Amino acid sequence: MTTLQGFMALSCALVYLLFLLWWGGRSPPLTSEECAEGLVQLRAVASGPNSLGHLHEVAQLLAQDDGREFVMFNAVQHRQQAIYPADSPFGTDPREADKRYGKAIIWPLLKRACVPIFIARKTGQFVNDAAAPEWHYVAMVRYRSRRDFLKFALEIEAQGISVHKWAAIEQTHIFPTRPLVSIWGVRTMVAACLLLLSWAGMAVWA
Repeated sequence: MTTLQGFMALSCALVYLLFLLWWGGRSPPLTSEECAEGLVQLRAVASGPNSLGHLHEVAQLLAQDDGREFVMFNAVQHRQQAIYPADSPFGTDPREADKRYGKAIIWPLLKRACVPIFIARKTGQFVNDAAAPEWHYVAMVRYRSRRDFLKFALEIEAQGISVHKWAAIEQTHIFPTRPLVSIWGVRTMVAACLLLLSWAGMAVWA
């Protein structure tokens, strides 16, 4: 193995290690003190009645923490018209409000290795409970941990980002899940890509 080949292999291994540190997925669960303090902070920065109204659900979510990654499932029904505070400069299109929210949360999510893994618009009917809302789209977001979810929630509330979400949404159903079967083997895919890159580099410098 040449010096350049060794450097390439070592660089790929280092990149994968850094990725694993960022991606995480296992951490110490939140303590009861962390949960209580987090809820106090969240109540202090919550930007509207909708956010405040869901603090009980947030408390339940944090209390169930096992320190592991999870995927949050979201089913969303848009309003007929977006509802912003009276002094808001934004319009009444609920989809535009939802887009503002989606764009604004990209960095707060990504810096915590939390990523949308699936977003899909409803395209028809199949089996349907008559009492169920008319969902417009579904989304699934991977969170590194409930601790990261709390930090994310605190950031978007403090920055007033969540106002766009609640302006857009008439009803939503949100709950945490853990995949049993999934093609999203992110750690495996990243490792495979880096191995391929390392192999290609070694072949070039052979």
